[in-house]
Amino acid sequence: MPETSYLKAAALSPRVTVAHPDQCLHASLEAVQAALQAGAQVIALPELGLCGCTCGDIVTHAALLDACGAALLQLAAQTRRSAALIAVGLPVRALGRLYNCAAILQSGNILGLVPKRHLSPEERRWFTPHAGDVREIPFAGARVPLGRQLFSTGDCTLSVEFDGDTPTPGAEVVLRLSAEPEQAGLHERRRSMLAAQSASLRCGVVYAGAGAGESTTDFVFSGPCLIAENGEILTENRRYESEGGAVYACLDLELLRAERRKTSFADATESLPVTPCAPLPTLKEGHITRKYSPSPFVPLSPRPRDERCREILTMQAAALAKRLTHVGQRQMLLGLSGGLDSTLALLVAARTADLLQLPRGAILCITMPGYGTTDYTRETAGQLAAAFGATLWEIDIRPACDLHMQDIGHDPNAHDATYENVQARERAQVLMDLANQEGALLLGTGDLSELALGWCTYNADHMSMYNPNAGVPKTLVRHLVRFVLDESAPEAAAALERVLKTPVSPELLPTEGQDKIVQRTEDILGSYDVHDFYLYYFYHYGFRPRKLYFMAQRAFAGVYAPEQLKAWLVIFLKRFFSQQFKRSCLPDGPGVVGVSLSPRGAWRMPSDASAALWLQQAEEL
Repeated sequence: MPETSYLKAAALSPRVTVAHPDQCLHASLEAVQAALQAGAQVIALPELGLCGCTCGDIVTHAALLDACGAALLQLAAQTRRSAALIAVGLPVRALGRLYNCAAILQSGNILGLVPKRHLSPEERRWFTPHAGDVREIPFAGARVPLGRQLFSTGDCTLSVEFDGDTPTPGAEVVLRLSAEPEQAGLHERRRSMLAAQSASLRCGVVYAGAGAGESTTDFVFSGPCLIAENGEILTENRRYESEGGAVYACLDLELLRAERRKTSFADATESLPVTPCAPLPTLKEGHITRKYSPSPFVPLSPRPRDERCREILTMQAAALAKRLTHVGQRQMLLGLSGGLDSTLALLVAARTADLLQLPRGAILCITMPGYGTTDYTRETAGQLAAAFGATLWEIDIRPACDLHMQDIGHDPNAHDATYENVQARERAQVLMDLANQEGALLLGTGDLSELALGWCTYNADHMSMYNPNAGVPKTLVRHLVRFVLDESAPEAAAALERVLKTPVSPELLPTEGQDKIVQRTEDILGSYDVHDFYLYYFYHYGFRPRKLYFMAQRAFAGVYAPEQLKAWLVIFLKRFFSQQFKRSCLPDGPGVVGVSLSPRGAWRMPSDASAALWLQQAEEL
């Protein structure tokens, strides 16, 4: 079941009453019970949350320490019916010293005490830093391990930390307790630090900070609650809430483990004592709140999306400039159809020409109308070339295709794969020969999504001398074109707008006497949005078909029906496996989005690998 790979975490910042553990217990218990009702399996509360972090010198008083210990026992007793793991902060007397600790509770038991290791000069006024080995101490009528340790439920490994402590590489989930006073600009640094920690350790971080009710004599506390995973802040609360805050997120343990397997991460983990825990409560599907972006290759927010587009176009142009310089050629040649992919290749070529201080006329665009070419796309190609200053030639391939089909004895009325591929290969021959004749570098135009699905003709649009689009998925191509449109002069913008309105099509089937595209790629393959979604998670994490389907239903809820998502998943798997032979002999081209299907190290897969296991699981959905 895909839901077993999720761990539901809660970061809570209940309102405290400084130096009043009974009131702190009441607020903490209320927040914890709400989290348990929401299905939380691990819960983090703030540092010193059972008394308040602003007690000052009275934190050393026996009366307060006794009351904190009693509050902890009450919290354990009141949550004994749940196997959720709860980390709560309090001062603890042990070994003749006073420690700032996190107590880890489960099913009414105190599993361990984790003391803060790195203290500020102010904190050393009351607490002792603990950097020694784990020791069992008598506490609350039992013997409890005190020290830096990991907690293992069998399915997940967790650690508990405080601000300033050295991160623990071995844990898949880090519960981080904090009592950091707020300062202007601190929260952005906090967010960056948590995202960076979760990325570097390939883990989930559950951060609970002190807030409502703390003394404002000298400081202000905002009650920040955040949950991060693998470099991304999944959720955070509104700070400075008078009654405290709470956030929940479902951490994807399968994703984190896939990230760890791709590196030598395990070699760097520390060897720490492991305290065993009982299995966590089963997470019900109704409690899974995890959502996924339907466009994992493209940021949803405009500003990050524009920054991504600008960077990718720069990368493509820099790569192409290097190749041109290396081979000593000063002209680029490409087939310009008026569709998305060839338009992107033209835009990259234009940027490359500017980068190398070449005239735009050194970009040789060849438009080659065939049996399915419409006047609309033909005119679009002309407008594009004119708007970007490229040289445009037109070569009608229909006479050559007619002759070739006559030579091989193919009925031109049979609109089959041969009929379509004759046109694609004729275009490739024209482009290759013209590139030789003009001393130009032939640019490929096919994109990453087409390579994943094998939606290209072998030894036709499949081949070029260099393909700047090879690492760009179809969903991103559209945004790159839109980005350039927004920065373009009116003539260029009008031409690019026509491109964006054109359905994705190879235009290989006759138009049946109408100037209208009759062959739409997504009517055949399915939505490129969904295929790119499957590609991203299949490539990066190797998720099972069931997990991919589960995620897609959440990403495309209300857009595509579940049965449609399943059908497209089967198409994706069949084509991804069966079309590997086309990817085994690809031209050079830069990877720019972290997914590359180049056979030269980025993706290695035998062309005759069986898809049976994946297809069986997909069909059983």
